[in-house]
Amino acid sequence: MLKFIETDLPGVVLIEPQVHSDERGFFLETYHAEKYHEGGIRERFVQDNHSRSSHGTLRGLHAQAPVAQGKLLRVIEGEVFDVAVDVRVGSPAFGKHVSVVLSAENFRQIYVPPGMLHGFVVTSEVAQVEYKCSDLYRHEQEFSVRWNDPEFAIPWPIADPVLSDKDRNAPLLRDVRDKLLPYEPEAR
Repeated sequence: MLKFIETDLPGVVLIEPQVHSDERGFFLETYHAEKYHEGGIRERFVQDNHSRSSHGTLRGLHAQAPVAQGKLLRVIEGEVFDVAVDVRVGSPAFGKHVSVVLSAENFRQIYVPPGMLHGFVVTSEVAQVEYKCSDLYRHEQEFSVRWNDPEFAIPWPIADPVLSDKDRNAPLLRDVRDKLLPYEPEAR
């Protein structure tokens, strides 16, 4: 049975798909617009992305504004510690985060709504992540916040991650407040 599990952050949903397994392997629906809409994920996805990263690689924390992206993520190889941070101005959960383990073995997905920061660190030897975006990537609108910003106190499972220059030199949240979007609650 397909399950949509609300998290402590408004709009962030953990999805547990129904997996059909037998001696041949497995089958699952990774996305079904009507079912996901009924589960509260009403985005129209327009871009799919795929990344492969080695152990200890941390990608994030990223967002895009003013044209924000909602993201629906899943891992098809390996395991990641995935994090969403609510930085929507006026949100009752502003500055709070939620983390989940996504893996090829647990088949879980996470939906991160527009306006939130998102990132993950690879906890397996390698990981491949596929994700859908609700709007197109716009390089000039992307911004990052430092992965270990003390304002969030995220308990990352890797103390010394492998970072891109962009992520290593990302500012703190207090330095990008002018890029943050307002919280717009939706009926779920």
